[in-house]
Amino acid sequence: MNKLATLDYIVFFVYFIIVASYGIWIYLRKTGHDGTMEGDSKDYFLAEGSLTWWAIGSSLIASNISAEQFVAMAGSGFKMGLAIAAYEWMAAVTLIIVGTFFIPVYLKNHIFTMPQFLHQRYNGTVAMIMAIFWLALYVVVNLTSILYLGAIAASSVSGLNIDVCIYGLAICAVIITLGGMKVIGFTDVIQVFFLILGGLATTYLALNLVAEHYGTTGAINGFNLLTSQANDHFHMILDRNNPNYIDLPGMTVLLGGLWIVNLNYWGCNQYITQRALGADLPTARGGLLFAAFLKIMMPVIVVLPGIAAFVLFKQNVFGSEMMLDGKVAPDRAYPVLLNILPVGLKGLSFAALVAAVVASLAGKANSIATIFTLDIYKKVLNKNASEKKMVAVGKISVVVAMLLGILLAPHLGIEKGGFTYIQEYTGFVSPGIFAMFILGFFWKKATSAAALFATIGGFLLSVLLKFLPIMMDLSFLSPLGFAVPVNGVYEIPFLDRMGFVFIFCVLGMILISLVQTSQGVKTNGLEIDSSMFRTNRSFAIGSVIVLIIVTALYTFYW
Repeated sequence: MNKLATLDYIVFFVYFIIVASYGIWIYLRKTGHDGTMEGDSKDYFLAEGSLTWWAIGSSLIASNISAEQFVAMAGSGFKMGLAIAAYEWMAAVTLIIVGTFFIPVYLKNHIFTMPQFLHQRYNGTVAMIMAIFWLALYVVVNLTSILYLGAIAASSVSGLNIDVCIYGLAICAVIITLGGMKVIGFTDVIQVFFLILGGLATTYLALNLVAEHYGTTGAINGFNLLTSQANDHFHMILDRNNPNYIDLPGMTVLLGGLWIVNLNYWGCNQYITQRALGADLPTARGGLLFAAFLKIMMPVIVVLPGIAAFVLFKQNVFGSEMMLDGKVAPDRAYPVLLNILPVGLKGLSFAALVAAVVASLAGKANSIATIFTLDIYKKVLNKNASEKKMVAVGKISVVVAMLLGILLAPHLGIEKGGFTYIQEYTGFVSPGIFAMFILGFFWKKATSAAALFATIGGFLLSVLLKFLPIMMDLSFLSPLGFAVPVNGVYEIPFLDRMGFVFIFCVLGMILISLVQTSQGVKTNGLEIDSSMFRTNRSFAIGSVIVLIIVTALYTFYW
């Protein structure tokens, strides 16, 4: 296993010093001489009114692009090719939708957390159930998987013990998170700079290595060789004969469950929307639009290196480095590529990887602290808590969440690939949550009982459909494309499963709500003004450009 050279460590520590110094400077600017916070809990959790559009956009991407992209999505690029970029390019379109329709609803109704929205729209029971749900999901699935995948990558590149990497990443994330959302938001600008610079450098050198292996030079020649040597890795829509159809089931990526994944993640997720909730509407929309443009270029940084690693692996350039327990391990693709970089540049790319992991961990920990403090501690445990007390509780919950992540990470056992693991298990709750939000936004008759049905019923149906192949033969669904043979058993692709559960939840909510409202049950419908959804000219033009680019990419690589 390769290790970082002295120059690599120098580059990495220079990066760390820059980010830490900038974070400390921002923190000191918003504290008094005695170290007490000048702001209140909203300032700590939301950086209310202080984040610019470019800081919001950068923070969105820095928090989203983590080990699950650098490591796991590159691994998916190795395994299935460009098709996995559907998550990124559809996310660009989703950010436009969220900026146009979702954010105005949150801001007009002064929403700061997702459970707060549910409490205001439905009732306290729904809000508390979902607060607990989100905390468990964020800690057990998201925070832990980011920490685990990031540690694997850091260990593969640096040669350090994986436990040391877990501790190091957690400590760095806690240091940044304790400064609050303002520190996270502005340090994320630096994180994104290193992320993109290091990511592009890795992609360029990976493509150049492919070109050199085939007797030529240049990244463009390398890319052309990828399209010829791995032609099956350059299709956005997979057919049913593709072994990866179970993960990306054909047209579902355009018409089905992938929309639920993206709209729920970008529009109903505390971890993401928190960046925009402290800003005014034009600034929030500007940040989302900036993030959409960055999303379009992400596959260049995280997917192409995986495809390059696949081509090099086929030509025996990589051998044992890609193997784990006698099997090919796709999630090793990005760390293996980092190990071939020249001294110095390897340190820069390693810094970009660590930047992504730390930024994502910090953002997730801050969201965990926000939900726990504002929606559980303040409402149940200490209703009279002062602003100073809530900030202190938020900092304690950050540390506790990270300690739980450290304890759980070594036992995570991701076998299918990190990106698929995260998407599938988040998908157990996504359909019900999204149904509850979308009807809560735009249909005043949706009742609290209907929301509870979507939350609990959607989760139970997701579990049932997951284990249904064990109980019965689903081969009769195969001609429709809704069941795929995996190791002799017909399974329902998880994106299709999410689509089925979402439809079930929506229909159930409509039926329950109509029955209850006919019986006189009152609802807390939001006041929706059509003027809320009007956008300024720059946002409209930028949105059209994003849509044109994404449409062109899908058309070309269909």
